[in-house]
Amino acid sequence: MDNIKRKGRKPRSMRVQNLHIGSHIVLSIWSLIVLVPIYVLITGSFKGKFDMYKNVFGLPEKWNFSNYTDALTKIPRYFINSFTVVVISLILVLVIGVLVSYALAQWQSKLSTIIYFFFIAGMMIPIKIASVQLIVIMQTLKLHSTIWALVPIYVAMGVPISVFILTEFIRQIPRSLIEAALIDGSSRFNILVRIIVPLTRPALATVAIYNLVPFWNDLWFPLIMADNDKARTLILGASKLIGQYTTDWSKILSVLTLSSLPVLILYLLMSQQFIKGMTSGALKE
Repeated sequence: MDNIKRKGRKPRSMRVQNLHIGSHIVLSIWSLIVLVPIYVLITGSFKGKFDMYKNVFGLPEKWNFSNYTDALTKIPRYFINSFTVVVISLILVLVIGVLVSYALAQWQSKLSTIIYFFFIAGMMIPIKIASVQLIVIMQTLKLHSTIWALVPIYVAMGVPISVFILTEFIRQIPRSLIEAALIDGSSRFNILVRIIVPLTRPALATVAIYNLVPFWNDLWFPLIMADNDKARTLILGASKLIGQYTTDWSKILSVLTLSSLPVLILYLLMSQQFIKGMTSGALKE
């Protein structure tokens, strides 16, 4: 009977190989879905105004570089606004996240658990449902119609996920290392700066990249908070290129291509740390 059952089954190596083939097919399809919009974005940015309507997926008949020169003359102010808001917001998110996570990781009590789940709840509740109240708050603080109205909103968006990632990462650091530093006379702040922060660089990179994308690509809050032309962000400025009757999609795609470069560059610079932070704890040595 055992021999009959074994004959009816495929060898384990064949089952694993079939599983790998299936996963490769799924990943190939997913890669195609991701790469096609990028291909259209880049090739479309070099086409003429009406070439996009002729052949969306084809290569440009004549490579038009004037779209980028026009974009570079129109978007510097919008780029500076986006860069300023995103950099300040990310720095505040990382600083607040490290401080809160370090406290929660070292503070073992029921109250710390309640506070931790309070931050986790911030990940589940979309901040956009409080848009009206946020407008009232920013008008009270006289920040409405300025880029500075976006900073506290983005910080509120990014701190929950920052605390979630960094707290779990700091808890993996051996307590004996911190206790040894305390015995040597180090203060809590010195331990944070000289031990915790260097060891949490992969998690910090993960938090930075995870928050960079929604901050940089956000359209909703700049639309309702920074309605002044001087306070427009890059994505909002690109949306203003859409006309009521005609739209020059080639120029819009060139602006969007340029706007994607900072995110791509940061990811390439921090990709190794990002991967380490995402896979931390997944493998046992």
